[in-house]
Amino acid sequence: IIGNFPYNISTQIVFKTLELRHQIPEFSGMFQKEVAERICEKKGTKAYGILSVLTQAFYEAEYLFTVSEHVFIPPPKVKSGVLRLRRKENYQLPCDEKLFFSVVKTAFNQRRKTLRNSLKTYQLSDNLKEDSIFDLRPEQLSVEQFIELTQKIAADGV
Repeated sequence: IIGNFPYNISTQIVFKTLELRHQIPEFSGMFQKEVAERICEKKGTKAYGILSVLTQAFYEAEYLFTVSEHVFIPPPKVKSGVLRLRRKENYQLPCDEKLFFSVVKTAFNQRRKTLRNSLKTYQLSDNLKEDSIFDLRPEQLSVEQFIELTQKIAADGV
């Protein structure tokens, strides 16, 4: 898929791409700059979030370049960013996919809290809650750590 996507529905387009990833090996597009950066962001930053983790679980995300608002007539009020997503060779998750999506979204819904507090709705065992991963905030976890976290939650009987 290649396109210049309407900025107001760009995140929905990315989520639809994730849903249909088995049919979409490569995706390139122009988004509002902040959205493109968020998709490609790595752990440890404020921009890293749900969109970053879910996209990077299945695709290699690369921010290619910025497009100035002055190249458009009429010029928009924002800069644009072009990105490329290449589906990972092994894009099947080694954990329950539905639970993975849920854990990521729930963790980032209260991103300032530690995982121990933001994931309270999962009714985790006291033993699991003692795991040091629960002392972290969601933006501190890599995609691989979110997969490990999902595996631990699933093994805990959720």
